[in-house]
Amino acid sequence: MESPTVLATTTLGPTDMRISRVGFGAWAIGGAGWAFGWGAQDDAEAVDAIRHAVDAGITWIDTAAIYGLGHSEELVGRALAGIPEQQRPYVFTKCGLVWDEADRSARPARVGAPASLRMEVDASLRRLGVERIDLYQMHWPPQDGTPIPEVIGTLHELRAAGKIRAVGASNFSVEQLEQAATAGGVDVLQPPFSLIDRSSAADLLPYVAARGIGAIVYSPLQSGLLSGRWSAARTAALPEDDWRRGAPEFDPPALERNLALVDVLAAVARRHEVTVAAVAVAWTLTFPGVSGAIVGARRPDQLDDWIDAGSLTLTDADLDQIASAAGQLGAGRGPLRPVEAG
Repeated sequence: MESPTVLATTTLGPTDMRISRVGFGAWAIGGAGWAFGWGAQDDAEAVDAIRHAVDAGITWIDTAAIYGLGHSEELVGRALAGIPEQQRPYVFTKCGLVWDEADRSARPARVGAPASLRMEVDASLRRLGVERIDLYQMHWPPQDGTPIPEVIGTLHELRAAGKIRAVGASNFSVEQLEQAATAGGVDVLQPPFSLIDRSSAADLLPYVAARGIGAIVYSPLQSGLLSGRWSAARTAALPEDDWRRGAPEFDPPALERNLALVDVLAAVARRHEVTVAAVAVAWTLTFPGVSGAIVGARRPDQLDDWIDAGSLTLTDADLDQIASAAGQLGAGRGPLRPVEAG
């Protein structure tokens, strides 16, 4: 089904990739059976969701080796195989989180050793069924003693070898980006950012905006809290293997503040005749430095709930109303307005 609107696009940092302002996030389709799973899912629906995203005008998919311990990448590869090559989206994935096959429920190790990264990229290429990964991102700063410049240097070597197109980092601080800069730097940063978790707006987004680094933000719906479909009852009904069980923002008293903020987003959504989810995602795109927002979907209909964010422009009055409400409620943390790049 074609999207009734044309999604806005932008150039991703210093790369030559032109991306839609919203991208398909493939964390949740990794399924259950690992430390940060979202519970059981239907793989066929996940593949259909990816293909539906491409039909709707989304030009990129963001996944990671760790999602489902390789399963998400396999599903992305399965979906891509059914799409004509000239219509295929860009594929972004991540490295540096290594799991133990003997204990799949254990938290993965954060590894930056060059030998490990080289093995990981080859494994991701096989699972995805592609010859080159468009954006390869260090998922978290390493904890194995590997210096960040060595990690980033290895990613640049993988680019020179033709295995990846662009170098990225996820969950890096400004200080860590400065260290990365000594080894060629990154083209793209992927930080968490939502109306609830606004901390990246204080330093990271101004930093990348000032330096021409692209930013694709993750969890703009705060893992479902800002979808307009969440409730206290839904929190209570989460399965035991869903990582959101016990997460602070899903529990009182934060949950009540967050749901009250959603009521304000609903008023904005009614004015624009869109969903709450579309408003929440569009809010993140108003900040300088943000190239795109990663939004997850496990079924095609979930994508339809937020796709309008890719063409929605919020007004100053909308932003004033949202900022005022979040401040009064004490919901979330971080700046409510963009910080000028400097």
